[in-house]
Amino acid sequence: MAKQQTEVKAAVNKKVKMTPSEAIVETLVQENVKEVYGIVGSAFMDMLDLFPTAGIRFLPVRHEQSAAHMADAYTRVSGTAGVVIGQNGPGITNMVTSVAAANQAHTPMVVISPSAGTPTIGWDGFQEANQVSIFEDITKETVRVTHKSRVADCLRTAFRIAYAERGPVLYDIPRDLFYGELEDYILEPSQYRTDKRGSGDPAAIEEAVSLLKNAEKPVIISGRGAVDADGVDTVAKIAEHLTAPVAVSYMHNDAFPADHPLAVGPIGYMGAKSAMYSLQEADVVLAIGTRLSVFGTLPCYDIDYFPKNAKIIQVDINPRNIARTHPVAVGIIGDAKATADDLYKKLQEDLPNTTSDTSRLQKISKRKEEWEKELVDLALEDGDPINPRRALLELTKALPENTIISTDIGNVSSTANAYLKFNQTRRHIAALTFGNTGFAYPAALGAQLAEPDAPVAAIIGDGAWGMSLHEVSTAVEQNIPVIACVFNNKSWAAEKKNQVDYYDNRFIGSDIEAPDFAEVAKSMGALGYTIEKPEDIGPVVKEVLEQRKPAVLNIYVDGTQLAPPFRRDALKMPTRLLDKYKHLDYGVWGK
Repeated sequence: MAKQQTEVKAAVNKKVKMTPSEAIVETLVQENVKEVYGIVGSAFMDMLDLFPTAGIRFLPVRHEQSAAHMADAYTRVSGTAGVVIGQNGPGITNMVTSVAAANQAHTPMVVISPSAGTPTIGWDGFQEANQVSIFEDITKETVRVTHKSRVADCLRTAFRIAYAERGPVLYDIPRDLFYGELEDYILEPSQYRTDKRGSGDPAAIEEAVSLLKNAEKPVIISGRGAVDADGVDTVAKIAEHLTAPVAVSYMHNDAFPADHPLAVGPIGYMGAKSAMYSLQEADVVLAIGTRLSVFGTLPCYDIDYFPKNAKIIQVDINPRNIARTHPVAVGIIGDAKATADDLYKKLQEDLPNTTSDTSRLQKISKRKEEWEKELVDLALEDGDPINPRRALLELTKALPENTIISTDIGNVSSTANAYLKFNQTRRHIAALTFGNTGFAYPAALGAQLAEPDAPVAAIIGDGAWGMSLHEVSTAVEQNIPVIACVFNNKSWAAEKKNQVDYYDNRFIGSDIEAPDFAEVAKSMGALGYTIEKPEDIGPVVKEVLEQRKPAVLNIYVDGTQLAPPFRRDALKMPTRLLDKYKHLDYGVWGK
């Protein structure tokens, strides 16, 4: 082994003879890749054979969509770009949804995409598809290997772009190019990429500080960029210096510690009213590491909270995100931590000896108390059999503070936005704005692999569970002790709520009949529990945590207690013009 390591180290300084498969694997080793997710296929078997010796674990899933969700979450927790692979054609196209989700989540990822062999391209051969064309719009870049001598160079390019542009990159390699010989360097990442962006334009920093020091009611929004850059501590220092409340961006509840006196909670759908009322009155908003997405800043609870007249200071590493959705007073292209550090240093110089604004702290505290009481009161309303909010409340009370929680999309999963509180970063792994169901469970598996000693739980609706329960087999096989918390209301509840509010309770396609998920889990070798009383949730969670085995909690919740529609901005009351459909027109309801 020592000899092998010496040979690899020497290759940094001179070219060595390798096979293309060896060149690819050694590049992965240099990139600190410990796991690759996918399903075994003949197209990449020559490379796969090297993984055990290289110290890379191949993690076989049951469906390739799960692979990229796992890699997405692994990256969000670990900071290291996830890697996925599949058989050319259907194996790779099965990843379209999850790669698209990672792209909208700005998650660095490399998709190793074996494609049809060069002698048969264009003949519509077995499992041939134009994968590059399919993935062009859902990745930051598609990198094509055109010759076996370029396999390592192209893979280095893929990693460089994935980290630099914060998203997935397709690395397309014809399957015959894994074979043969080449001479190339084995380079360390520092030799071909850098992630340092600095703190942006000094003049913009000066302008931002001027706005902040003269603000009467500054508010901070902390986003995932602050988490990725390890800048949340500095965000807290800025907040304390200004006595500014800090909201977290949509579905990034771990972007500021919830127990901090200045934390006011999440904005966006089913966020915190305490955050919304604070933001509503802001005269200056400092948005750090957030793109301020349209969906994540829409009105909620009939509160149009995003300020129209406030001066916005937006800090983002990607210039495309600056002022993309909301006009800014100051835009700063920079790393969230580096920029926050410079802002704080300059604030200390220009605004020294500040004292806490006691009246503002009291107002923040009062708003938080009122919101917390409202959440608890809503949860304590009776449900048949369990109020979903009560189940969320009991679950969050039962899970340890350092638990990583993934959330799917759907009525209950999204309601969790109001109840999930984190005091550490890299704890909240949400489906985000691509909004595909079936995300949370494979994401939880990836998060658990990134942090093996942490408790990990997934919050999933029964509809989404139908898209991911097959991966319980993966969890059992690989001994990944994730807790799947399936909120079972026997419906696609988000869409059912639309049919309640907009279609006069005409339920078409939204009711679900399913097997007993706990029994299905047991048949797969996992722990399985059916829960029909809220007081049983805590003891079951405690038991599962002690056993450290894959578990499925089939939690029956009331299907009539539903959160507001996701897209009130995009829905309209139905009108019908043809006589055949007049009885469906909203104007005749109740007549």
